[in-house]
Order: sequence, then C-alpha cells, then structure tokens
Amino acid sequence: MKVKDILAVKGSRVVTVEQSTAVLDAMSIFSANRVGSLLVVDKEANILGIIGARDVLMAVINHLEEIKTLTVERIMSTNLIVGTPDDKLDYILSVMTENRIRHVPIFQGRELKGLVSIGDVVKAQLKETKVENKYLKDYIADKYPG
Repeated sequence: MKVKDILAVKGSRVVTVEQSTAVLDAMSIFSANRVGSLLVVDKEANILGIIGARDVLMAVINHLEEIKTLTVERIMSTNLIVGTPDDKLDYILSVMTENRIRHVPIFQGRELKGLVSIGDVVKAQLKETKVENKYLKDYIADKYPG
C-alpha cells in the first residue's frame, strides 16, 4: 500500500496558517479543524514550516509570559521531512518513527498533495492486515472453489 492510497480516501485538504498568526489563534485552528498539525505559509502560500500540538505545548511551557503575543513563526519546525504519493507505508512509518514526528506533508514535485498522520498510516495498515487475514482464513477453511 502507498501514500496515494491514503490520500485517495482521506483527501488532499491541508489546514494552513500564516507565519504571523498568534500561537493562541493557532490553538483555536487546531481545535476547530480537529487536526494535529498545521502547515505554516507566507502571504504567497509558500510553505515555510509546520507546527504540531507538541510545539504549542512546549511554547506554553517555555514562553508562558509571552504566550499571548508569541507567533507561529517562532515555534515552527522549518526542516520539513516530506514524502511522495508513491512512498510505501512501511517507509513513511519508519521515517516518522526515526524522526519522532507524527505528520508528513506529501509533495509531488513542488505541489502539495496532502498530509498524512501516523494515525492515517496505522489505520490503513490495520485495514490491509484485516483483509489479508480474512482471505487467508477463508483459504485455509477451503472456501474457495478449485
């Protein structure tokens, strides 16, 4: 199974936020959209970085006094780790695990195709395993003609 299979089901919608957005406003965007990360863009929609819920938590812990004025630009991760639609799920899962990240933007060339979370990958792998398991059980139980 590949990343493009997840995107075919999930869709390509990615929630973004401008770099000048206040962290407190970003928290509202997380909540309203029920997402775990936001891509950070400039005014021309160029992708500059990503913030996750953990980044916000660490901002609250490390910058409590200035949290009301703190912008996303100050807490975002700028070294994006990205994938492609043709990446296999095992590869994406290992990238996420090795880099301790939960979200990977998916690009085809310079075009953003979507974003996958570790939950998306686990869900897809679980579904694939259940289907395979069912076919194997049916095969062992001799439910197929021939």
